[in-house]
Amino acid sequence: MDGTTIVFAIVAAVCVFAIAAVAIGREARRLDSLAPRVVYWIDEAVDFVCDRIPEESQARLTPDEVERLLVLHMRWLHAKGLQPDKVGDRRQDIDEQVVITEDTLIAYLLGAAEDEGVELLDDVDAVAVVDAHLDYFEAIGAVGPEAGLDDVL
Repeated sequence: MDGTTIVFAIVAAVCVFAIAAVAIGREARRLDSLAPRVVYWIDEAVDFVCDRIPEESQARLTPDEVERLLVLHMRWLHAKGLQPDKVGDRRQDIDEQVVITEDTLIAYLLGAAEDEGVELLDDVDAVAVVDAHLDYFEAIGAVGPEAGLDDVL
C-alpha cells in the first residue's frame, strides 16, 4: 500500500463519520421535539380498569359495560381536544391550556351511560372507573402535568 491510498482511506473514514454524526444529531433533535408515542389498547385498558375497581363495582359492572364507559371517556377527551385524530410524528403544539376536572367527567359519564344503555346502579361505579382509567393513562405515560389550584378556579 502506498501513502496516497492510506490518506484516501483516512479521509473517507472521516467523511463517513462526519456524515453519520450529522444525520444522527439531526434525527435526535427532530425526535426530541415530537410528542412521545403512547399506545392505547382498549382491551388492555379494560383489563387494567376491571382489575383495579373495587370488588363492589366489579360485581355490578361487566367488562362490556366497563369498555363502553371507557369509550365514552375517550370520546369526551376527544371533544375536549385531548385526543387528536392524527398524532404520528406530530410536534408538541399545545397552544392553550386545557384543564379537566373529574367532576365534569363524572357528570358527563353518568348522562352518557344512561343514553348508551349502561345501567350504573351506583354513581360510585363511574368514579371508580374514571379513577382506574386515569391510572391506566398514567401507567402508559399519557398523563400531562397536574394543574395547580389557580388553573382550576
